Amino acid sequence: MKSQNMRDDILKVLITKEELAQKVKELGQEITKAYQGKKLLVLGVLKGSFVFMSDLIREIDTPCEVEFMAVSSYQSGVKSSGVVKILKDIDINPNAYNILIVEDILDSGLTLSYLKNLLLQRGASNIQIATLLDKPARRKADIHADFVGFEVPDEFVVGYGLDYAEYYRNLPYVGVLKPEVYSE
Repeated sequence: MKSQNMRDDILKVLITKEELAQKVKELGQEITKAYQGKKLLVLGVLKGSFVFMSDLIREIDTPCEVEFMAVSSYQSGVKSSGVVKILKDIDINPNAYNILIVEDILDSGLTLSYLKNLLLQRGASNIQIATLLDKPARRKADIHADFVGFEVPDEFVVGYGLDYAEYYRNLPYVGVLKPEVYSE
């Protein structure tokens, strides 16, 4: 059961605010080097990526355009349904762009695999993935991220954009949610 104070629902802090800031800075530097002189489109996958992406693009020191897609494969549950549904598509033609897909967590990989194939079919020149969190224990699709913040264990994580039933996104750190909160 969700508490009145959302911090009471956190079992432990996995990644602190300071660790997040340092890693985002490092990723921004890596991405800057990788995309220097290229036509870059940074594509955020809503809603989970918005906090990470907001901080990340401010650390990327090369011209880029920004776009968002909203997709769903969870339907408010705790496990991916495996069916990807586009809720908001991009507004530009991805043809000839180098696209950096920014995701909060690479879990089953089904959503990112679907998006990558879709954008390649639409003519993107190159697609790479930046994910804040990588949870390889849950992977179902053959996909990996090119830029990874942190590898996390197979626990239910929230905060810094990640949610459970639309809550906890505003926590300034990544924490493990107490099982009793999501097992009701």
